[in-house]
Amino acid sequence: MPALARAKGGARAGQCSIPRARLAAAITLCALAACKAKASRAECEALIERYATLVVKEALPDAGADRIKAEQEREKGEARGDDAFKNCSSEVSLAELECAMRAPTAEAFEKCLE
Repeated sequence: MPALARAKGGARAGQCSIPRARLAAAITLCALAACKAKASRAECEALIERYATLVVKEALPDAGADRIKAEQEREKGEARGDDAFKNCSSEVSLAELECAMRAPTAEAFEKCLE
């Protein structure tokens, strides 16, 4: 069989040929499964770090490094005590995680996780 015919969906003897509709369905199922994947513990910690940074920078835009660091630690402590963050690895999807990590403000961050 010519190479062009194989490229257009033909199969050589001994090869498996998956109909395009089935392939598309398999890709869709894989994409849906990925959307249901949840954030890891490390990713949840990164979320807390990002959130604390956004909150502090918005609240104290002119603060010194020591003050910012202290406030970030305080914010992270509060966030870790919040039920939403406690359940992060079982509730936050990878899509929500990506959205929150790209959020430019604390408000936008929170909307990503709603």
